[in-house]
Amino acid sequence: QVQLVESGGGLVQAGGSLRLSCAASGRTFSSYAMGWFRQAPGKEREFVAAITWNGGRTNYQDSVKGRFTVSRDNTRNTAYLQMNSLKPEDTAVYYCAADSRLPAMARSRSYEYEYWGQGTQVTVSL
Repeated sequence: QVQLVESGGGLVQAGGSLRLSCAASGRTFSSYAMGWFRQAPGKEREFVAAITWNGGRTNYQDSVKGRFTVSRDNTRNTAYLQMNSLKPEDTAVYYCAADSRLPAMARSRSYEYEYWGQGTQVTVSL
């Protein structure tokens, strides 16, 4: 099992930028693909971005392509989500997750990930 802790959320104006971090402990970080998901109050959790175990392949929700960048630093056991050109509709709790079963993939469904962080709030104002 692995523990994941997100950080870096906050309140920003539309058009601004924010970088989220996901620190992992308890297992070998490089053996997992990492995903980012978000959930607004009363809405379904949705896929944002994912990255394979070695960073060789990434996957993005269409609505964030060109604005968000997922990356990882396996020497620091940390995954990142760089968010640029933020919009009010990006407001949500953002979660990182680890996929131990198919780490060579960057999968996009919540049920494909076994381990989850506690979430970090991102609020984008008008």
